[in-house]
Amino acid sequence: MRPSRRAFDELRPVSIERNVARYAEGSCLIKFGETHVLCTASLEDKPPSWLRGTGKGWVTAEYAMLPRATHERTRRESSSGKPSGRTQEIQRLVGRSLRAVVDLVRLGEKQITIDCDVLQADGGTRTASITGGFVALQECVKWMMERKMLTVSPIKDHVAAISCGISKGTAVLDLDYAEDSEAMTDANFVMTGSGGLVEIQGTAEGAPFSQEQFLDMLALARKGIGELVELQKQAVA
Repeated sequence: MRPSRRAFDELRPVSIERNVARYAEGSCLIKFGETHVLCTASLEDKPPSWLRGTGKGWVTAEYAMLPRATHERTRRESSSGKPSGRTQEIQRLVGRSLRAVVDLVRLGEKQITIDCDVLQADGGTRTASITGGFVALQECVKWMMERKMLTVSPIKDHVAAISCGISKGTAVLDLDYAEDSEAMTDANFVMTGSGGLVEIQGTAEGAPFSQEQFLDMLALARKGIGELVELQKQAVA
């Protein structure tokens, strides 16, 4: 039995609430069980300097955890002068994942920044950030189209992410912190709504995992991401 008493292929309760930030062009609060992430999309009417004159836009992301997102207070990274290596790795992952489903030429010479702020952490903050970040991005594009800033949506497909792992010899879906901290293998999968693979991150914490176990995790990830994409569609309908 899993610590959360879920079935091996069962997601935590997931909810997506749109329009939670008054001033952002797009926003949502996504909850994966006790992991809560606020995602906002901010539009700039110019691309990064290195893209000016190319006709292309850009989608990027920033990620941060509030000081009391965990059991003990953590120091704000802004007070130390720079983000940690973990933070940089996560925000680059979120940006790459979102750009995988955006036609940057159709976006035009504009930049959309997705801010992912973890209000409460219980495992899976990066996968929640990607899944919620897409909803915020889609809301931003909708805002632009309503104002005739775009005539065709640059979004080509949905994208979502989920964690899987090998716990007590069994492949399981959507690890919370209690499970993640003792899992033999931890992996994050990013996929599009049509089933394309965007990125896979996997690490064996103990014994190496087999090809069969990897395929078991991949099958679980496809199932979980399919469910998440349906929740995204319901949220923005």
